Amino acid sequence: MKQTSEKDKIKRIEIRIKIAHVFLLAFFSILVIYLFLLQIVDIKHYRPKAKNQRYSKNFIMRGPIVDRNGIRLAADQTSYNVYAHREYFDHEPQELAKILAPYLNMDQKTIIKNIQKGSTVILLKKDVDRPTADKIKRLGLREISLDKKNERVYPQDELAAHIIGYYNPDADTASGVELSAKEKLEKTGIDVKVQRTPRGDIIYDATTDPVLAATPQVGETVTLTIDSAIQHVCERELLNMVHEKNASRGAVIVMTPKNGEILGYAVYPRYNPNNYKKTEAIRLKNWTLSDVYPPGSTFKTLTVASGIESGKINAASKILDTGKMQLGNWTIQNYDYNKHPYPGMINLVYLLEHSSNVGSANIALMMSPSEFYNILSNFGIGKKTGIDLNGESSGLLPKPFQWDKSRQATMGYGYGASVTSIQMISAVSALANGGVRVTPHVIKYSPEEEAVKIKKIQVISPETARIVTQLLAQSVANSKSVINLEKYTVAGKTGTSKKPKEHAKGYSNSLYTSVIGYLPANNPQILVYVVVDVPSTFGIWGNTVAGPVFKEVANQCARILNIPPDKV
Repeated sequence: MKQTSEKDKIKRIEIRIKIAHVFLLAFFSILVIYLFLLQIVDIKHYRPKAKNQRYSKNFIMRGPIVDRNGIRLAADQTSYNVYAHREYFDHEPQELAKILAPYLNMDQKTIIKNIQKGSTVILLKKDVDRPTADKIKRLGLREISLDKKNERVYPQDELAAHIIGYYNPDADTASGVELSAKEKLEKTGIDVKVQRTPRGDIIYDATTDPVLAATPQVGETVTLTIDSAIQHVCERELLNMVHEKNASRGAVIVMTPKNGEILGYAVYPRYNPNNYKKTEAIRLKNWTLSDVYPPGSTFKTLTVASGIESGKINAASKILDTGKMQLGNWTIQNYDYNKHPYPGMINLVYLLEHSSNVGSANIALMMSPSEFYNILSNFGIGKKTGIDLNGESSGLLPKPFQWDKSRQATMGYGYGASVTSIQMISAVSALANGGVRVTPHVIKYSPEEEAVKIKKIQVISPETARIVTQLLAQSVANSKSVINLEKYTVAGKTGTSKKPKEHAKGYSNSLYTSVIGYLPANNPQILVYVVVDVPSTFGIWGNTVAGPVFKEVANQCARILNIPPDKV
């Protein structure tokens, strides 16, 4: 009985062993089949995935930036860094140095010293040009590799730096047109991908297009509205005045009022975009887009236009000018009060010619706060212009319910609101363009792009624009102002305003001096705005600081653009 039970026990163990063998055989069979399917049939599609890991986009160079005449202002330049890899050495350091010295333009001892450094990857030389890199490639040295890199260069150095901006390929950061036109500058039209080895060499297979694979892709060209000759004049004249008056900031903007194209846009302080990494942040900023200031008497052009558009005054109106007026705790006084203490009833030409603060305040007070606010808002005050440059602020135009009588009055002569430089020239451009304000821009657009990006807004009636232009032209013609040009009729206005204190209420002794004007007055071809931020010194006025800059820029622009004189 005992013997039978042991036999049964052994039999059960044998059965279990057989079952285990069957399971093991089945497991290994399934494993072999799975590995076959995985590695040979590739059921998980690892082969295309591995292949895709070797794919990379072909090298893309940014498109160039050129001015309206095709002069190159920014472009990509390809260079190479040369590396030695210790693990692939086929030559002794002395032998390798002897081969490379003529190509790297380096002393053999220096190359040997670099090669003998302890690192496995050794940088031999930076910024080698393409022809030299091609020669080194043809040497077929296994231990040498070349790392291609892209560098953005600006052939004209400081010219139009704040408009063009800069581009940092390492951090992919930019400013100016380099930022606002990024998509177009990097648009190639075709997406070329190639397989590469771990060292970056192209893998040529049946699907590889050898021409596309070896040709760097270049982005589209961006053409600016800027004219380099006009830009140079703007920058030169501004720089001369800045140095003469020891000014801290300044700007000159030249625009075609009929289409909003900016022909010249000088900003000081300036910088060289080739060396932007070493430049202070304050120099990199285009303050004419971001910083606001009281426009002063140039704003009287908009006050007179608002009064006429609202029907409160007309071309023949007479305004009471008492020389000085009191509104609450606020005293308004003409700049020439000591010379003309009580001008009496004045016409609009006199108001503009003598820059009457009291007369302008009285026109402002004729309108309701809402009427004045709405027209100024239509001019674009308190709004972004939509210029194709980043960093624009909207300026400051308080809502009409915030106005008391003194604020409304001071608004009339340019102290109640704060503007940016680009905002001010955009507003006045409507006077020079039959009442239509066109979006200012620095990039040339196709008709299709222009329809989307450029807006035309009817700010005031053509008749109001015509009347204000005549008044401005007559006021300049009557004056001895430096902006009264010899060959051209100018519709313009000078301005001087106190600079607000930075960390306190009230105004400092520093001044903003400015001039805005367009010519020829009967058919405006160019609109010029000059603003200079200067310390307060004797004889500082818009006419004495910004005026000479305006005169030279306007005359030179007329010559460059071949504008026929309209004065006999």
